Amino acid sequence: MDFASLHELLRSTYDEMMPLCAQMTGIAKGIAGLGALFYIALRVWASIARAEAIDVFPLLRPFVLGFCIMFFPTVVLGTMNAVLSPVVQGTEMMVHQQEGNLAELTAKRDKLQEEAYLRNPETAYLVSNEKFDEKIEEMGIIGPEDAVTIAGMYAERAAYQTKQWIMKMVHDLLELLFHAAGLIIDTLRTFILIVLAILGPIVFGIAVWDGLAGSLTAWFSRYISVYLWLPVSSILTALLTKIQVLMIEKDIEALSDPNYLPDSGTWYYIVFFLIGIVGYFCVPTVAGWIIEAGGGIGSYGRN
Repeated sequence: MDFASLHELLRSTYDEMMPLCAQMTGIAKGIAGLGALFYIALRVWASIARAEAIDVFPLLRPFVLGFCIMFFPTVVLGTMNAVLSPVVQGTEMMVHQQEGNLAELTAKRDKLQEEAYLRNPETAYLVSNEKFDEKIEEMGIIGPEDAVTIAGMYAERAAYQTKQWIMKMVHDLLELLFHAAGLIIDTLRTFILIVLAILGPIVFGIAVWDGLAGSLTAWFSRYISVYLWLPVSSILTALLTKIQVLMIEKDIEALSDPNYLPDSGTWYYIVFFLIGIVGYFCVPTVAGWIIEAGGGIGSYGRN
C-alpha cells in the first residue's frame, strides 16, 4: 500500500475544500457588520459622554476584520499556509533522507547476513538450496542413520524458514499499523483544519463583538497547533528511522567480521514500530506544547 499517495490525497482534499469557506463570507459579513455598528457606536458615544476626543485608531479594528473576511481564503489562509508550509516540507525532507539511507543499508545488511550464513558450513544449507543439496550428496549412499540425519536437516531448515516467515509477517503487520497510525493523525489533522478554515470567517465576524475578541486568538492558536501535527509526526518518523539506521550500521560492522555468526532474530527492529505507533498518539500533545491553543482544544490539549 502506497501511504505517500494517501497523504498527498489528503493535501489535495484540503486544497479543494478551501473555496467552501467563501460560502461563509456572507454570513460572517452580517455578523461582523452588526458587531461593528455596536462596537463603533459604543466607543463614539462614550467619548462624547466624557467630552473627550474620539480615538480613531481602535475604531479601525472592525474594518480590518471585515477586510480579512472579504478576502479570507487569500489573505488569512493563504498567508498562514505560506508561512507554515516550509516547516512541513523541511520535516518531510528529513524523513525522505533517512528512509533512503535505511533502504540502502538494509539491502547491504541482508546481503552480508546471507554471506555470513553461507560462510558457515553448519548454517549454509539453511539459506541456500544448492548448499542443502550439496550436503546431502556428500553423504553418498544413504543408510538408515543418514535418513535420520537428513530428516533432522529438513526439520531444522523448516524451523528456520518458519521463524523467518513469522518474523516477516509480524514485521509487515506492525509496519502497516505504524503507517496507518500516521495516516490517522494526518486524516484527523486535515479534517480539523478544514473545519477551522470553513468556519474561519464566522470566527472573524464574531470577534468583532465586544467580549468575544478572544475567539480570534483561540482560532489562530488552534489552527497553528493542529497544522503542526504533521511536522511533529514527521520528526518522530525521522527519529525512529535514524535509530534503525544506526542499529543497521552496527549490524553491518559486526557482519564484516568473518568470524561473526549472525543471529536470525531481529525483534529489536520490530520494537521500534511499537514505539512509533504509541508515539503517534502523543503528536497532538507535543504540538500543543509548541503553541498553546487558547481555551483548550478538547482532549487534544491535555498533557
